[in-house]
Amino acid sequence: MRSSEPILCQKKNRLKASQLLRVYAALRKAYGHQKWWPGDTPFEVMVGAILTQNTAWTNVEKAILNLKKAKKLSFAALRRISKEKLAQLIRPAGYFNIKADRLKCFMAFLDRECGGDLSELKRSTMPVLRDKLLAVKGVGPETADSILVYALGKTSFVIDAYTQRIFSRHGLVKGHETYHRWREIFTWALPKSLDLYNDFHAQIVRTGKEHCRKVPRCEGCPLQRFF
Repeated sequence: MRSSEPILCQKKNRLKASQLLRVYAALRKAYGHQKWWPGDTPFEVMVGAILTQNTAWTNVEKAILNLKKAKKLSFAALRRISKEKLAQLIRPAGYFNIKADRLKCFMAFLDRECGGDLSELKRSTMPVLRDKLLAVKGVGPETADSILVYALGKTSFVIDAYTQRIFSRHGLVKGHETYHRWREIFTWALPKSLDLYNDFHAQIVRTGKEHCRKVPRCEGCPLQRFF
């Protein structure tokens, strides 16, 4: 039992589990289970989480395909490849020099923490792992939480631009809150469940892409008459 509720949730932006679960149920009914994140291995998911920063997933798919064709989509290969060659392979993902540097930093982290053995990395608790990930150059909160949930099977809710847009437009959460506060709101209200955290975020992403764009397309949205 939680001993105390976060001050944020006591005063404002208080979401109840029933509200969020109704949202999830409506999206799940409309779209089915999303089976997200697309990736053949946990390692590929980690690489994709870094490559998808500030770009569309279609661009990430092209970059990952380049890595696969070059037989470089492995811990050992990414540790050996030069930053310059890596940058050219991931060029479709944009900001390729920056992302090549971030991937190399992440490989150094994996080498230091677990020698590239992800099963060893998973032994750490979620809070400890999250702190370690956030200390890696180029890994922000959204990337860290994506890696935790989708690659390492840890219960950490991912907050992205779609989440903020959808829930602020419906007046459930104020859009100016920090990432930490958004995450606090969701993790406080929702039951702690890996499958729920995983699929709920995926449902939000799909809704954001199909309907809750910068210019909204509300017709046919599962949440159109929800609130």
